[in-house]
Amino acid sequence: MASQSDDNGPYDLVIAGARAIDPETGLDAIRDIGVKGGRIAAISERPLSGATRLDTEGLVAAPGFIDMHAHGQQLPAAWIQAFDGVTTALELELGMLPIGAFYADVAKEGRPINYGAAVSWVYARIEAKERITAEPTILWFQKAFSRQGWQNTLATPEELEAIIDKVEAGLKEGGLGVGINAGYAPGYGRREYHELARLAARYDTPTYTHVRYMSAKEPQSAFESLEELVALSAATGAHMHICHLNSSSGRDVVACAELIRGAQSRGLPITTEAYPYGAASTAIGAALLRGPDWLERCGANSADNIELNGRKLTQEKIDELQASQPGAVIVLHFLRPDDDARDRDLMDLSVLYPGAPIASDAMPWGYANGRLVEGDVWPLPEDAFSHPRSAGCFSRFIARWVRERKAISLIEALRKTSLLPAQILERATPQMRKKGRLQVGADADIVVFDLATIQDRATFVAPSRLSQGMRHVVVNGEPIIRDGERIADARPGRPIRRPV
Repeated sequence: MASQSDDNGPYDLVIAGARAIDPETGLDAIRDIGVKGGRIAAISERPLSGATRLDTEGLVAAPGFIDMHAHGQQLPAAWIQAFDGVTTALELELGMLPIGAFYADVAKEGRPINYGAAVSWVYARIEAKERITAEPTILWFQKAFSRQGWQNTLATPEELEAIIDKVEAGLKEGGLGVGINAGYAPGYGRREYHELARLAARYDTPTYTHVRYMSAKEPQSAFESLEELVALSAATGAHMHICHLNSSSGRDVVACAELIRGAQSRGLPITTEAYPYGAASTAIGAALLRGPDWLERCGANSADNIELNGRKLTQEKIDELQASQPGAVIVLHFLRPDDDARDRDLMDLSVLYPGAPIASDAMPWGYANGRLVEGDVWPLPEDAFSHPRSAGCFSRFIARWVRERKAISLIEALRKTSLLPAQILERATPQMRKKGRLQVGADADIVVFDLATIQDRATFVAPSRLSQGMRHVVVNGEPIIRDGERIADARPGRPIRRPV
């Protein structure tokens, strides 16, 4: 590929001598990258000069990673994801409400990485069913688990009208589609989901669905939930995105993946994603953790596979917490890919699913008392807790599936971490057409990493350990990590928002 330039320099920033990889054009060559005005202005075989120079010989330069599924929208969560190569973190599954207030609150504090959210159906449902006013924070949602009506009862005609009106108002404020966290309110009506799909189709924007059930056991199985989603896509034409295929389908992923492939092969606008772990994370008061056979349905087999703050729980303790602290976040192991080759093969069906991005489902960071880690806090306190995917998702994927197992090429892996999520979003959100690419004219969201050393370090016992190997991270043309060190006052992150 020849040199490209839309500007003769000098440049604000030059990334010099890196192995530059662009998953859209297939570029994989040693290049200098010139950045000017927040955009990539040159990709050159010849040396470039600029005000700031990063010598990157022997390193990989790639589009910044785009996380479609990031619940940790607080400032410390953004920083810990930056060390994992994330330059854009979006809250699409749960979403937020009110949308305008969410964007205003984040903009006021500032972010090192780009941010955005879909419109939260479940927040609108809680408002309508419980007669309370939503706040654009995940803590508000966690507190709502002390109420049961919104999870398991049908909406009246008046409530349904209020729900749809709230969601539509959020779309008019620039929300990135409709977040349908159906697994947390599985008692909603079929017509309610149909109305949401019709609304999304009318606005030509995706839905992002955590399907109604997480079970390999029928009835009320993940397979059944996916059939519902497929039917609605066919009936309405809505783009239906399936969140975390791995944890939604669990041990039934063979059948679930076959169902999705069949729908896609017939032209239905359905996409999916996965994270490279065999453990989910959720509030202990969630409906999926209730009922006499919930362990079997979730594929956890015994309460030993349920952990809170790194400690295994008994069924007795689970019952106690569901009554006293239903918003507490637990970890649920449904596959053991490091211990069982069969589980690893099941994991691969999700993680390597063709055309499916990697998305972390990163959780917010909190303390044992339920309080979130918020504000300008760094480093994270030792007692801060989350799922390790909140710190290590993308580095884990590259280290294990690319470098160690060679199960996927590096350029295809980078397609899954950057280009594919941009393409899923870009029809409804034109900003994303400039992201996920290492090309002249693209936004200068760039990661530079050492393929030989990139590695997740977060564990279920020590989840806040930073990933290693990410040498430089640039967001909108401004370095936020340089030579592996955080630039503490960097706040170049911008809102990602649909045009209104």
